[in-house]
Amino acid sequence: MRAAPGSPATFSLDGQDVEFQAGETLIEAATRAGRYIPHLCWHPDFHPHGSCRLCTVKVNGRAGAACTMQAAAGQEVQSDTAELNAQRKTLLQMLFVEGNHFCPSCEKSGNCLLQATAYQMGMEGPHFEQFYPNRPVDASHPDLLLDFNRCILCELCVRASRDVDGKSVFAIGGHGIHTHLLVNSDSGRLGDADMALGDRAASICPVGVILPKRRGFAIPIGQRRFDQAPVSQQTQGDGDSP
Repeated sequence: MRAAPGSPATFSLDGQDVEFQAGETLIEAATRAGRYIPHLCWHPDFHPHGSCRLCTVKVNGRAGAACTMQAAAGQEVQSDTAELNAQRKTLLQMLFVEGNHFCPSCEKSGNCLLQATAYQMGMEGPHFEQFYPNRPVDASHPDLLLDFNRCILCELCVRASRDVDGKSVFAIGGHGIHTHLLVNSDSGRLGDADMALGDRAASICPVGVILPKRRGFAIPIGQRRFDQAPVSQQTQGDGDSP
């Protein structure tokens, strides 16, 4: 159904109308309207990647990624359903067991998008066998710590370093379960790469892979971003930003 002349174009999201602008994706329009669609790899400042599949919705009964699907007038979009949330919970559980995520001792706890989204989806613990992969921690940089154990392959650091910082410090290598984050330096270590604490790539990680040194628990647990309000009530931001 077309919108009446002069009225804003809308689609229906879980039974409520959402206005959108020409060229917007479903998740862009929903976020601007204050409506939450779970996501990990999407960021409003970057071209959608569509890798985590957490933002999968149903549009007129067909599944698709909300970060890549264009909004159109009259669409019937379902997001907050038992079926889709169960699928999201399964995807989250897989991410937790494929890496080494120990939230109680992690410096990122309370500021971590993965942790906050798991809480939002009602995930109480993984239901798959833990992989416990052997991944390194790179402390070679004077100002930044790189902990590969927590990487979820969202590629936000890759895109930020390439598209904003103009440095291409990071890349993705390997295949399948062996896909992993790489540092583009001769030694493969962050200390030998052209990266600074003020780079966009240094602050954009949604989990605890790239962390500033000498900061740790300066903000106490309980006073951090997602301690204050659930992820569904917050706007997208980099790292620890509200």
